[in-house]
Amino acid sequence: MLSSENEVAKKANWSAADFYKEAKAALNEKNYIHAIELYEDLESRYPFGEYAQQAQIDLAFAYYKNDNFEAAIATADRFIRIHPRHKNVAYIYYLKGLVNFNRGIGLLERYLPTDKSQRDLGTAVESLDDFATLIRRFPQSRYVADSKQRIIAVKSILALHNLNVAHYYMRRQAYIAVINRSKRIIEEYERTTSVPRALLLMVDAYQHIGMNDLAADAQRIYDLNYPDGMPPMYNPDFTYKPTVSEKIWEYLELDK
Repeated sequence: MLSSENEVAKKANWSAADFYKEAKAALNEKNYIHAIELYEDLESRYPFGEYAQQAQIDLAFAYYKNDNFEAAIATADRFIRIHPRHKNVAYIYYLKGLVNFNRGIGLLERYLPTDKSQRDLGTAVESLDDFATLIRRFPQSRYVADSKQRIIAVKSILALHNLNVAHYYMRRQAYIAVINRSKRIIEEYERTTSVPRALLLMVDAYQHIGMNDLAADAQRIYDLNYPDGMPPMYNPDFTYKPTVSEKIWEYLELDK
């Protein structure tokens, strides 16, 4: 790479097209830091026009790939605010969803902490909003199909998180909290495979506090919906492969 002074001299007479070409090449080479520098230079030097608009899109992606999630979200939000009718705004919503999806549930410790009650999956919830907005506003977008699958994955992780919390309360004999958390899973994540486990937790919790009629009701609901017993940790109705968290859950037998 050229020295700093030579680099400045080289770019002195560059057009917007020159900046964009070099930035795109750096992006394609996965040199995200250099790409970010060039896109930022382009925006600073040529803030208007087609190249500046595309540079904002690519810059948000480069920030994302460089794990600069806050900058990626800020750049995406700015693009949506300035160019709400741009032909690629659907992609920006999709990119926002990806950023929040990956920073929210990307690592083991993010959804299998020691103290399950202290988890914060706020960015996962934000990714749901991003993908849902994309699907609602741009139903014909090519990003809709993948967004729907990611919504399934996020809901599965959120349901597992809530199931972790319910188990946490069960171990501490906080049975009302177990019941409330299990109801939340059943009501908010009804098509996830955490639901049958939540039902069985409700049965146990109701029995512990002597509410045997409600325990029997929960057991009947379980027996009616799962006559063959506990389903696997993914739902074949979605033709969806298990998430990483679900594989870890099964491997460690955390529900046993």
